[in-house]
Amino acid sequence: MVGEQEMLQTLAEYGVCLSDEQLERLRGYHRLLNEWNARMDLTNVPEADMPLRHYADSVIPVGLAPALFREGSRLIDVGSGAGLPGIPLALCCPGLQVALLESMKKRCDFLTAARNGLGLSNVTVVNLRAETAGRSPEYRERFDLAVARAVAPTNVLLEYLLPLVTPGGRALCWKGPAAAQELAGGEAAAAQLGGGGIEAISYAVDGAERVLLRISKDGHTPERFPRRDGLPVKRPLT
Repeated sequence: MVGEQEMLQTLAEYGVCLSDEQLERLRGYHRLLNEWNARMDLTNVPEADMPLRHYADSVIPVGLAPALFREGSRLIDVGSGAGLPGIPLALCCPGLQVALLESMKKRCDFLTAARNGLGLSNVTVVNLRAETAGRSPEYRERFDLAVARAVAPTNVLLEYLLPLVTPGGRALCWKGPAAAQELAGGEAAAAQLGGGGIEAISYAVDGAERVLLRISKDGHTPERFPRRDGLPVKRPLT
């Protein structure tokens, strides 16, 4: 895998080390992702850049906030797409129970193939919109951790994430350097959704500034949230 050594070095800088078995499974995921990406739109990141920009970026938070990824925790990856960050996290933390939430059926087909091909018994694939999952008793406030990477502005994203998080849990949002511009709107949205304050944690991947937003879930989300499909984007909380 081109870029593997740079990825491992970057992970080590943040205190994350992969076993030989985990690394071999990650290589398998890399092969599957590129095979499927040749015939459907999963990512536009060049193959040589994936180890750093996708895989390292997905699992660095394990080193930044290890207590969030403890064994037995339930995590949901919202808008999982190609399985990022959910599949690398499931590989890195086999004690996590990971749900990959994705609205597009063809992407769910890839996620299912990856789960089965890699033997990830701690992963399930859920073909639903985030708004639908957030209103479903099966998923509403059932997760210790809800995560999303490059999905939507923070105030929109929190309406997808926080209804899925149990009180006392956390939401994590992977962001770029412009995250600071979204904090005020994100905090206003969090306050309406049962969330608390937002902590911004900075790190770097391949020389690029990245920001991890960590949001606490302090109380129950009011039943009116999430609003009906599409409304969080059309009328973001302010």
